[in-house]
Amino acid sequence: MAKAKKLTKGQHRRIKKNLANKLNKEKDIVWQDSDLSEQLQGVIISRFGQHADVENEDGEIFRCNIRRTITSLVCGDNVVWRQGKETQHSITGVIEAVHQRKSELSRPDVYDGVKPIAANIDQIFIISSVVPVFNPDIIDRYLVATELSGIKPIIVLNKIDLLDDETKAEIDIHLDLYKEIGYEIIFASSKVEQGINQITERLIDKTSIFVGQSGVGKSTLVNTLMPELDILTHDVSENSGLGQHTTTVARLYHFPSGGKLIDSPGIREFGLWHLTPQQVDQGFIEFQDYFGYCKFRDCKHQNDPGCALQQAVADGNITQIRFDSYQRIIASLDSNKLTSRFN
Repeated sequence: MAKAKKLTKGQHRRIKKNLANKLNKEKDIVWQDSDLSEQLQGVIISRFGQHADVENEDGEIFRCNIRRTITSLVCGDNVVWRQGKETQHSITGVIEAVHQRKSELSRPDVYDGVKPIAANIDQIFIISSVVPVFNPDIIDRYLVATELSGIKPIIVLNKIDLLDDETKAEIDIHLDLYKEIGYEIIFASSKVEQGINQITERLIDKTSIFVGQSGVGKSTLVNTLMPELDILTHDVSENSGLGQHTTTVARLYHFPSGGKLIDSPGIREFGLWHLTPQQVDQGFIEFQDYFGYCKFRDCKHQNDPGCALQQAVADGNITQIRFDSYQRIIASLDSNKLTSRFN
C-alpha cells in the first residue's frame, strides 16, 4: 500500500480556512435596518475572526458581526455600531464603521501582509525578561516600530528576581545603552512586586499595550496589576526553554485607576520585512546626526569608504552593539524573500 502523502502547512491552512468559511456562511446573520438600534459609539475590546467584542459608553460588552466593507479592525479601534433588537446565535449587533486611528502598531505577516496589532495607543511597554532569554534584538526591533509610529516606548526588564550577578552584568551593558539614548527602563518582578508601582503610575489615563516574546511574563504582570482578571498563565517550557503562548488574541482591559491596557499575544520574532532601509534608519534615533554625511549617497554603512556611521562608531559616538543590531535588521530585509511583497 502506498504511503499517504503528508499535507503541507499551507494545505492544512487552506483546508482550515475553507471549513471556517463554510461555517461562517451557515451562521451568517442578515440584519435589516428595522432590526437594529440607532448608531452608537464603542471601542473594540477584542477581535475574533468575523466577530468582535464592542464596549459601549456604559461599559457593557456586546459581541458583534463586522460589516464586509470594514477592511481592518483591531483591539483599541473606536467604532460606530448598532445593537440588534434580538440576540441571534450569541451575536447582539453589527459594527458599521471605524473611526480614523490616531496611532497604530503593526507587524508583517507572511500570509496577511502588514497586519495591525492594536490601535489608538499612547505608549508601548516592551517587556523583556531574564527567562527564557534576554533578547536586545527584539527590543531594538520594537523601538524601530515605536519611533516610526510615534508611540512612546517604555522598556521593562521582567522577572528580575531570577537575576544572578553574572547575568545582571551582561544585561546592564544593554540597558545602560538604552538609558543613555533616552529610553525609560523599569525593573519588574511580579513575584516580589518590584516595579509594579512604577508601571501602575504610567498606566493612569493612557492607552497602553504590553508587547514582547512568549514567556516574558506579560500576562503575569497584568494579573499582578489587575488580580481580579485572573488571566491564564504558563511557565516557560522545561523541554524547549521557550515561552509558551498564553494570550491568543489582543484584549483591552480597563485599569482600576484610569487608563486602558492591551495585552497582546506573545511572539517568537518581530519582523520588519515591510520596512525600507530608510525607515529602519529613522528607528535608531542616536544615528540621526550622521545620516546624510557619508562620502557616497548610496553608502551601505558597511565597509564603504567615507561612511559617517562607521566613523561615529570609531569615535565612540555610536556604540558597536547598537550598530551591529542595526546591521542585522538591515540584512534581514535583504535576506527575506517576501520583502518585495511588502514594499
